[in-house]
Amino acid sequence: MTKWRKPDEVPFLRLEGVVKRFGDFAAVDGVSLDIYRKELFCLLGGSGCGKTTLLRMLAGFEQPTAGRIYLDGADITEAPPYERPINMMFQSYALFPHMSVESNVAFGLKQDGVARVEIRRRVAEALELVQLGPLAKRRPHQLSGGQRQRVALARCLVKRPKLLLLDEPLAALDKKLREHTQFELMNIQEEVGITFIVVTHDQEEAMSLSTRIAVMDRGQIAQVGTPTEIYEYPKSRFTANFIGSINFFDGKVARSEEGELTVTVPDLGRDLHVRSTRQLAIGSDVSVAVRPEKIVISRDPLDLPNSVRGKVRDLGYLGSVSVYRVELENGALIKVSAANTRHSAEREVDWDDEVYLGWRATSAVVLTE
Repeated sequence: MTKWRKPDEVPFLRLEGVVKRFGDFAAVDGVSLDIYRKELFCLLGGSGCGKTTLLRMLAGFEQPTAGRIYLDGADITEAPPYERPINMMFQSYALFPHMSVESNVAFGLKQDGVARVEIRRRVAEALELVQLGPLAKRRPHQLSGGQRQRVALARCLVKRPKLLLLDEPLAALDKKLREHTQFELMNIQEEVGITFIVVTHDQEEAMSLSTRIAVMDRGQIAQVGTPTEIYEYPKSRFTANFIGSINFFDGKVARSEEGELTVTVPDLGRDLHVRSTRQLAIGSDVSVAVRPEKIVISRDPLDLPNSVRGKVRDLGYLGSVSVYRVELENGALIKVSAANTRHSAEREVDWDDEVYLGWRATSAVVLTE
């Protein structure tokens, strides 16, 4: 059983009602959160949602207006940054350009007065961990973006903090390198066993990296869960819409039976069937949410509990998948994605084709928020 589901597991980091105001503006508004030892936890949200402000309060660079922060059982709310067993890796990496790689990594240890022999040993270990030992004598300008990122990570890890904060750590890398570095970061975190908190606005990055994600909106936490829980079972339209693509169908509950809801959707002129354990009152306003990859697209009628008809208006070929925008008879657009499993230049479904769309009752979720 995962730590956050164990009733007797003590959180490693606890935030209780944390608020940060700048004048009348609440950048962080009443955040309570438990993070457990050795987690790789992501704070995910758009610009201005409060995630970086929250990270800066954990580091001690900002003081909360209200609320308390506890780390490993100790109240660190008012502790200055240099008294916290926490290191922060900045988005810019903040390397000293006139120093070598090993001198950059050793800087914090020298400031702490660690013995030279111990510094050499720990720097060598840190560079070996991030696979930069042969580049120890180089300067930052002689390194690639990914290598500079690993130098910054080694400089943080060499001090052996209890908690490592990473602010958009992969933002400066190109897409292919970013994807590769995600796995490196996960492996390093697993090896050193330090709790990581990563701030990012990149949904795919958060989904790939994290044990759990906190989705933030306007200074508050909209939902906390594993990547699977956040993606497959969003609790609100905001979370569903923020993580990936999704289609919404607004309607009213027409029938609520054990294990299944029937929702009347006026715009479709038909009922939709959704497998759900929730018991909702007849007439309740709800949204039926369906991910594009859960929808089957075909030129032929489909034997599925939810089926609609339309015409392909837009088509995008992305290599591994094709993305369609299908216009229904009422003018509404539905987004569908289909894996390109066949090695062929000819598409099964093309522009302006009349098509049927369908999905199973288990492929949708019902949202009330």
